[in-house]
Amino acid sequence: MKKDITIAEAQKQVDEWIKTIGVRYFNELTNMTILTEEVGELARIMARKYGEQSFKESDKNADLGDEMADVLWVLICLANQTGVDLTDALQKNIEKKTNRDKDRHKDNEKLK
Repeated sequence: MKKDITIAEAQKQVDEWIKTIGVRYFNELTNMTILTEEVGELARIMARKYGEQSFKESDKNADLGDEMADVLWVLICLANQTGVDLTDALQKNIEKKTNRDKDRHKDNEKLK
């Protein structure tokens, strides 16, 4: 049975893995570059699965969830090494978007 984990637990688990199995964090710039690479890999699968591009033989076994998890992993690494509490940051971001956009999308004719 799968156990749900909080964002805080995910940050802790990634930190423990990095310190015990991964030896140490890559520096922040390296991780930013890795994040960009991982987002590109996700985009490649999205373009083939939901867009108009056809799959190459090397893409056929790609796992969308695994690609998303790779992006999340590196984002968590960056948060950990820069001291960002992702739970707090996400809550503040949701509040910001709610206040800023509470009527914006309801009033958008393109979304009706």
